Amino acid sequence: MDVLRPTLIRIGGRVYRKNLIQEQAYQHEEEEDFCAGSSDCADEPCDAFVVDETEKGFQCRVEVPSPLYKYIIGKKGETKKRLETETRTSISIPKPGVEGEIVITGQHRSGVISARTRIDVLLDSFRKKQPFTHFLSIALNQPAIQEKFLQFKEEVLEKCSKDHGVSSSLFQNPAKLHLTLGTLVLLNEQEIQKACDLLQRCKEDFVDQIAGGKPLTVEVSGVEYMNDDPAMTDVLYAKVHMKDGSDRLQVIADQLMERFVASGLMLKEWDRVKLHATVMNTVFRKDPSAEERNNTMTGKSSFKERESFNGRNILKLFENFYFGEVQLDSVRLSQRFSSDTSGYYATSGQLTF
Repeated sequence: MDVLRPTLIRIGGRVYRKNLIQEQAYQHEEEEDFCAGSSDCADEPCDAFVVDETEKGFQCRVEVPSPLYKYIIGKKGETKKRLETETRTSISIPKPGVEGEIVITGQHRSGVISARTRIDVLLDSFRKKQPFTHFLSIALNQPAIQEKFLQFKEEVLEKCSKDHGVSSSLFQNPAKLHLTLGTLVLLNEQEIQKACDLLQRCKEDFVDQIAGGKPLTVEVSGVEYMNDDPAMTDVLYAKVHMKDGSDRLQVIADQLMERFVASGLMLKEWDRVKLHATVMNTVFRKDPSAEERNNTMTGKSSFKERESFNGRNILKLFENFYFGEVQLDSVRLSQRFSSDTSGYYATSGQLTF
């Protein structure tokens, strides 16, 4: 990292610079420390969070999912000790696996605020490294769509199986055909419930009005590829559009993304949601249960391990393949690496329209 141009992190409207500490990695990950930028109020009273005055000084409580405790503790407790020493506070962390609050106490309000700010930055950094656990999805696994998808698969294998890399292992499980609106890292039941509650608020605030209280009729038609060279394709997807020619589905998807990003439950990846239904993906070649991963910020990408396929003939022959018409009536909070009785992803919550 260029010390003259450190990485900047934005949290709660404030900017922080990230400094790398040269020490042994903790559980194969770099332990990082952060310093507040000059425009920050880390050592001054700040209304970004609640600091209570007590008989012995000041106290601040932080809700933290138990899987993230280890990043505040550090190797042999070094991170926690350093935070306490440098901010002159005491930090109480629940036992591993026990959900609860981290409690920061100190004689000086500025020290408690500084400790809280640094903990927030640490948590934000390490949360981004977690693989996503859930995603907002719209199911496209209705029987008629599945039937046409299986026809598409059969015809592709019949006409293009001799093309480089094309095999039956590339195709999506028809029971899991879907649109992904965004991915989330939800690390405990409280965060899952928060996402479910937000879905319901979105339904009341704008989804019902845009959808008009009725299912949306869409057509799934045509295929397209993700990367620049069709001869080296990794992802082939079916295109989705409203039958009435409107952009209502796109508007709902974009506004859902914006609300979830604003809540802190989702990282913003693009200005607009790319509505697509993956039908072929090279990650399925090695792991049929894998989902495509748009967010390269959370976890390491597996693109280097992929074996691309030549999609030129598929695109030429099936450019306008018609998968069918379908009524969309819900957005689901789907759990990654799961299945329900229908074969679709297990649902933690949903909004209907």
